[in-house]
Amino acid sequence: MTDLVKPSADAFLSVRDLRIHFDTDDGLVRSVDGVSFDLERGKTLGIVGESGSGKSVTSLGIMGLHRSKRARISGEIHLDGEELVSADPDRVRRLRGRKMAMIFQDPLTAMHPYYTVGQQIAEAYRVHHPKEGRKAARRRAVEMLDRVGIPQPDRRVDSYPHEFSGGMRQRAMIAMALVNDPSLLIADEPTTALDVTVQAQILDLIRDLQQEFGSAVVIITHDLGVVAELADDILVMYGGKPVEHGPAVDLFEAPEHPYTWGLLGSMPRLDREIQDRLIPVRGTPPSLINVPSGCAFHPRCPYAGQTGGRSSTEVPVLHESGPRHLAACHLPIADRQRIFADEIAPRL
Repeated sequence: MTDLVKPSADAFLSVRDLRIHFDTDDGLVRSVDGVSFDLERGKTLGIVGESGSGKSVTSLGIMGLHRSKRARISGEIHLDGEELVSADPDRVRRLRGRKMAMIFQDPLTAMHPYYTVGQQIAEAYRVHHPKEGRKAARRRAVEMLDRVGIPQPDRRVDSYPHEFSGGMRQRAMIAMALVNDPSLLIADEPTTALDVTVQAQILDLIRDLQQEFGSAVVIITHDLGVVAELADDILVMYGGKPVEHGPAVDLFEAPEHPYTWGLLGSMPRLDREIQDRLIPVRGTPPSLINVPSGCAFHPRCPYAGQTGGRSSTEVPVLHESGPRHLAACHLPIADRQRIFADEIAPRL
């Protein structure tokens, strides 16, 4: 994969052969096992997959939040030309919040319950602007709450996280992430547990703020519908590995991997008449301690029997099937295209 995903001269974030493994009492957990991608300023990458596929571990690795003795990290992460994997932890800490920031999955647990929302946003600002006083930091907090659409920000700045609704907490979390105008924003499941209307508002907010700040954005999600109109490129992960990577339009119109077909088939559609029930991906995701041999997806793949046994014995590598479109599958490209056109596309 490292050779296929060629570095872009315009990339603000460049990840190469990232591997994040954890030593546990039960064995070695291969949470991320060879991820590579590039992301330019002003562009959005969607990283998609079921729970346990390695999405969130990848994002935390980029942020430099895997510093425990049990974590084994290798590969390269270049942020605006600066390598982070081998960098001093203090240097990464200075970049975190200022040059790169993250919206976490659950803002209720990510925010401290004993401090007001305004105090937490102001603290995130003062860490990187130590010469600014408390009044200036508070004004900045009010400004950011207003920018993300919190009503009466000058009053709600003194509210505690539990006094906000789920959507408002998520907005406050976005305000905290953007308070220092970072160039890279990572959103980890930003719409989880929110109702559909609030989900749309949060995604519109991220899009609008990206246009305002010109940030590079990584959206982590298990739902392809979340990134359908937001992402420029999509990386599909399974069992800690990338299985498909390419422009969003290609992954929706001509996906190449059976796992991506499964994700699309299980996605509700509101733009057409419902004729059939949703088709779930059968089985369960693999244990990252005992990843199946060969293609990790083969125990769940309806087409594994058409590869002459390679699916269960040989790990597939990413091959280019179109411009910037890569897939890791033992099925020949012509067979995949035929199966998609004849069997999958009519059901989507």
